[in-house]
Amino acid sequence: MTALALQRPQITLVSLNIEAIALGVYLVRDAFGGVIRYYTSIFHLDTLWYLPDGVALLCLAQFFVHCILRNRSTLALLVFAQIMLSLVLGYFMMGTATAAISAFKMMLPVFVGFCFCDSSLGSYRKLLSIIAVTFYLSVIGVLLTKFYLMPWVGYKYESFGAVREAGRLWWAYGGDDQRLMGFAADNTMAAFFILVSFAITSIRKSTLWCLLYGSLAVYVIRLTTSKTTMIVLVLYLVLLVIVRMLPEKSRFPAIRAIALWSFAAILVPFFMIVVASGTAAVPHSTLFSILDRINNSWQLPFVYMSQLMPIGLVTGCGAGCFNYPQKLFSPLAAYWVPVDNFYIGTYLMFGLPFVAFMVMVFRANFGATDVYKLTLLFVVNLFTITVLNYGPASGLLIIALSFSEVFSRRATSARAADTVPIELPRPIRSLEGLGVDMPGTAARGSR
Repeated sequence: MTALALQRPQITLVSLNIEAIALGVYLVRDAFGGVIRYYTSIFHLDTLWYLPDGVALLCLAQFFVHCILRNRSTLALLVFAQIMLSLVLGYFMMGTATAAISAFKMMLPVFVGFCFCDSSLGSYRKLLSIIAVTFYLSVIGVLLTKFYLMPWVGYKYESFGAVREAGRLWWAYGGDDQRLMGFAADNTMAAFFILVSFAITSIRKSTLWCLLYGSLAVYVIRLTTSKTTMIVLVLYLVLLVIVRMLPEKSRFPAIRAIALWSFAAILVPFFMIVVASGTAAVPHSTLFSILDRINNSWQLPFVYMSQLMPIGLVTGCGAGCFNYPQKLFSPLAAYWVPVDNFYIGTYLMFGLPFVAFMVMVFRANFGATDVYKLTLLFVVNLFTITVLNYGPASGLLIIALSFSEVFSRRATSARAADTVPIELPRPIRSLEGLGVDMPGTAARGSR
């Protein structure tokens, strides 16, 4: 049983921490997407935008070698096969090779996140520094765009033959607040990167730092008008203070319990549909956005699916359907609906196999010992209630990272024994600032 100490195998596909490099370049590209799109376009360096995708291809190979071959995870093999089959199914559903290629590119960040399965995000010191800098610069970017009109606002660029807009300045319904996007490509993603980078950085910071910078982050997110993100951050701050007030031995179990309970957020859209479906949405009203999601975003895709591909209600309609590959590159673009929920959008693509996968993810996290992954689980489960989060790529990557425990050697061994993962006696490692003594994870030393 001591083999379950989860030490990283000595032989890896590459000697570098390729998953950390991939996460770092994706994060920098997407958090500053407005700036990078603008300057790479005007200097004719557009191909640099796809550099993170090239690194992600190495992570796909590493996922296959480490999770499937080395960890002997049957689940990893099934997930890999399901994604590949869904790409083929998506090609037949959407009808063009360009849409299929776009769907493949869309799914690459998943394998980057899964490569963190046997390691703790906290052991990547250099990556944590990049994330912290991303938080500070993202806050500064939104504040700057409140006072200055940046050159990338409204800039249009071409990608795979489709014209997109890097960012635009527009006004929130019923008020004078602009939806500001800082250095990112849109306001929702600007808010998301502030939320995620703050949550990760706060783990090793003092409570005073968390309250000061958390309050600033709430104000800045308010400028982006992303209500969901602001609510999640406020709730995170409240729970952070409550957890740190608990006796030391109770703190980590509380964090894990909060992360597990956050899966209940998956049911929120269905509860809202039952309660408020059919309620007329009044334009320019406070509830217009959520009622539009209830009546259209969360239901219409299933209506169209039953017309286009009835079996897809069970099997899914393939990677890329009812997502941006269909919107931009498919003859079925007229049937595209903005699916503003990660779990609904992913079910549409993968069907019942995705439900089975999420059951395994939930089960695996009963034995999770990485406070970073548990924190991200809480954040993404609440954030994705009203956001699909497949674009930009870093959004999907962060979700996959928070799910990656399901492919760990411990989870694989527990499934082989047909038991729920049980915590074994481990060396104790303290997290500075958080004040949580937690069971050690598969650390790989300082990065």
